[in-house]
Amino acid sequence: MDPRSRVWIFDLDDTLHHATPAVFPHINRSMTAYVAAQLGISDDAASALRVDYWHRYGATLLGLMRHHGTEPRHFLWHTHQFDDLSGLLNFESALRGILRRLPGRKIVFSNSPLHYAQAVLREMGVAPSFDTVYSIERTRFKPKPQRAGFLRMLRELHLAPSRCIMVEDSAANLRVAKCLGMKSVWLSRKRRRPSFVDVRIESILDLPRIIHRL
Repeated sequence: MDPRSRVWIFDLDDTLHHATPAVFPHINRSMTAYVAAQLGISDDAASALRVDYWHRYGATLLGLMRHHGTEPRHFLWHTHQFDDLSGLLNFESALRGILRRLPGRKIVFSNSPLHYAQAVLREMGVAPSFDTVYSIERTRFKPKPQRAGFLRMLRELHLAPSRCIMVEDSAANLRVAKCLGMKSVWLSRKRRRPSFVDVRIESILDLPRIIHRL
């Protein structure tokens, strides 16, 4: 395959940047506050419900939509606000150079809302590296690993799965990508590599050295 014809599909949180240390805790607190205010329950009850819906449906939002009629855009806007996003971000300073060295198109495919994903990419200085951001809104709120979101992205962006390489920290998401015919790159420190993962890397900075294996 001509390297220039490849399409790199990147997850955002905990792939292009390290969301777990600061960004995720902030979002979790915002979601808890939102649920408490909207449903008129205590913070402890709201936190428990947030986690329960996340485990049951893969996203707190889906549980709120199903059981409480929550308007998804209202929820996503109010739970992804940051007074100091740049102060919370943790990412590799060499990321922009790494992305520039990868031949082919680059897309962000994220379960996060568009305004947040775009803000993160701007703060990291890598927004120009990507052709588009395929956010949760564009999947019609069918988040990864739901197959429907993947299929909508492939169809809408006119992508051939055989030309796509998905880079993710989530093995569940990569399983779907592989089943659809994509190559899969797992960003993980776990030593055991599932059969549906083509290449495992420990850092996003390792991408250039593994291109020949894809």
